[in-house]
Amino acid sequence: MKGLGVTGGAGMMYGAMSAVGLAPAATAEPFRAPSLGDLVGRAPGHHSVTVLGAGPAGLCTAYELRKAGYDVTVLEARLRPGGRVWSIRDGTRETDLDGETQRCTFAGGQHLNMGATRIPQGHVTLDYCRELGVEIQAFPNHNANALVNYTSDTPLTKTSITQRAAKADTFGYVAELLQKAASSGSLDDVLSADDKLALAEFLKDFGDLGSDGRYVGSSRRGYLSEPGAGTDYGTRLPPPPSLSDVVRSGIGRNFGFDLENDQAMMMYTAVGGMDRIYYAFGRTLGSRVNFGTVVTAMRNVPDGVTVDYTSGGVARSITSDFVVCTLPPHLVERLRTNLPPAVLAALKAPRPVASGKLGIEYSTRWWEAEQRIYGGISNTDKDIREIMFPYDNFHGARGVVVGYYNTGRRQEIFEPLRHRERLAKALAEGSEIHGDSYTKNIASSFSGSWRRIQYSESAWASWSSRSPEYKLLLQPVDRIYFAGDHLSNAMSWQHGALTSARAAVSAVHARAAGQH
Repeated sequence: MKGLGVTGGAGMMYGAMSAVGLAPAATAEPFRAPSLGDLVGRAPGHHSVTVLGAGPAGLCTAYELRKAGYDVTVLEARLRPGGRVWSIRDGTRETDLDGETQRCTFAGGQHLNMGATRIPQGHVTLDYCRELGVEIQAFPNHNANALVNYTSDTPLTKTSITQRAAKADTFGYVAELLQKAASSGSLDDVLSADDKLALAEFLKDFGDLGSDGRYVGSSRRGYLSEPGAGTDYGTRLPPPPSLSDVVRSGIGRNFGFDLENDQAMMMYTAVGGMDRIYYAFGRTLGSRVNFGTVVTAMRNVPDGVTVDYTSGGVARSITSDFVVCTLPPHLVERLRTNLPPAVLAALKAPRPVASGKLGIEYSTRWWEAEQRIYGGISNTDKDIREIMFPYDNFHGARGVVVGYYNTGRRQEIFEPLRHRERLAKALAEGSEIHGDSYTKNIASSFSGSWRRIQYSESAWASWSSRSPEYKLLLQPVDRIYFAGDHLSNAMSWQHGALTSARAAVSAVHARAAGQH
């Protein structure tokens, strides 16, 4: 430990001490991968870990343990890494649990992220992209030229409005109302005279109010024709709808989305598909990742943990010092195990979430040429919920539009449909928002529903991280540890899976060092 401090500095030495339980947790350093040196003189000899699943949590676990010199074996039922981080490309073939087989025929360079799509700036996912050399690019979570289209009892019902105009009108009228309240004395109990002057100045800019404190529309709403040279002043959009229509129409119902901590711009994504991250993890682990291996049993035994699995139709088993299980909890419960009844009950507590996507490949990028939409999302209360436009290959010949990305009740409507029925419904609803171009020049398509995809059967888990069942699964069962985004406070995010993996790695390492 002293040598580590000399070569790596006090911070690295402290991180190593913390990893094996020798430093107080209250001032613990950020995660540092354990090293073999942490164990020298404390737990000599061979240390082996079997990791179940090659999704984000499983690959991160194996990757970090390899840094510390552990003998790691990863068992993965699929023939690819990434788990629910799955990018669809030309040649992708999948048969769902209902027996329908789809084969992707997207043109070269096109893809659909069936699972994870975006990465917030604060997530450790970006740190692994840097470490593994995975190129990233901006993901436009918001686009002022994208559309909103909602049903209401106003003249705005089922009318497509640019996000730009919807925000200008909503913010403008909210600012006008607040200014009226302040001017009439309604806020005198909370605002001084100087406060009201400062508020008025802010609201004038925030809502683009006139000198009389009213919102009557402005260039923020956009133009029918953009201003040009000379005396071409452009043609603005017509005056805004009434305050009542704007409020009752609900056109601003989704504005809070990109204010959320995990959705605020800038957002990022992996170039060429999000699964590039996990192919990079896989390359570092090489033959330690065993694809096409279906786990059937997991049992604590006197000398470690034995896992039974099938590979190529042949039954096999492996015994290691520890197991880190990153399989979805509802699938773990189906294995043959000697887990205690309380743990088996806890594995049933997370509720599998319905979610799905449909990708539509067009042979022309009409959304750019005709509607000036370069990335971003159109929102609606129709069953498709949202339309996501490509964030790459701008001005290219083709592009893949996400025709819907929905969860819960809306996805349950699409889930039992065959692919052609999903496509037909998505095209019908999408054309009501973006017009006839939405149904033309379609080259190919692909869809998936996570509850109907083998080895997942859920998009993510829905449950409380404060529940007794959650807290029980944070604890090892003898030498079996659990990890995954469902055991984090960032459920459904790669960040959640990666941080959970790090926690499991730290726990296993401390156990190997004889601290627990």
